[in-house]
Amino acid sequence: MDAVRNTKAIFKRELASYFESPVAYVFLVVFLVLVQFLTFFIGNYYEMNQADPRGFFFWHPWLFLILVPAASMRLWSEERRTGTIETLLTLPVSLFQALLGKFLAAWVFIGLAVLLTFPIVLATAYLGAPDKGVIVGGYLGSLLLAGTCLSVGMFTSALTRNQVISFVLSVVICLFLLLAGWPPITDMFVKWAPRLVELVASFSFMSHYFSMQRGVIDLRDLAYFASAMIFMLAATHQVIENRKAA
Repeated sequence: MDAVRNTKAIFKRELASYFESPVAYVFLVVFLVLVQFLTFFIGNYYEMNQADPRGFFFWHPWLFLILVPAASMRLWSEERRTGTIETLLTLPVSLFQALLGKFLAAWVFIGLAVLLTFPIVLATAYLGAPDKGVIVGGYLGSLLLAGTCLSVGMFTSALTRNQVISFVLSVVICLFLLLAGWPPITDMFVKWAPRLVELVASFSFMSHYFSMQRGVIDLRDLAYFASAMIFMLAATHQVIENRKAA
């Protein structure tokens, strides 16, 4: 029970910190404006004359590529820069509890941004009869993809006290994982390491995300996102442990 109480305390502290500054509101507004701009003006959502929300979900990974690293770059970098990480780690809270509380708070915040896009789905339902499986799978895939990008951002945030460096590293890693299964990347590996093509492609976020976006919720896709998050959080834990011991 102490572990749950401690994690909950960190969760509340971190979630409240987002809304104590205008940054959270700017993030939400920018995300919602960009979603609508990309969906309706770039994606020509209405011109397709189809009640298909996949044209709306298509843009989520590219928004997460920039906005999730921006939301996560401060999680550990700021603690290290201000020196509060030492205070945090001397409290009767384990590193795992602090890590999990921070992650869940940031994930809930980003999840709120994703769920605020629901009026677009309602508008689609008003104009036609969209596949409910696509809607459920699209939102579930978006939340899992956001959580995976967030875990990458937490890892890079633990590596450096500079938030800009954390942001850039996170964008680069997430971009590679987004594009890993696409021809430009696979073609590069075909030329000098053909045996690695399938392995590299298997790390791609997009194949798993697009599968769920079609309304197909496969246990393999859920396991992929869960494994990616656990791996990155474990790596973050190890980085912070090593810095404590240094």
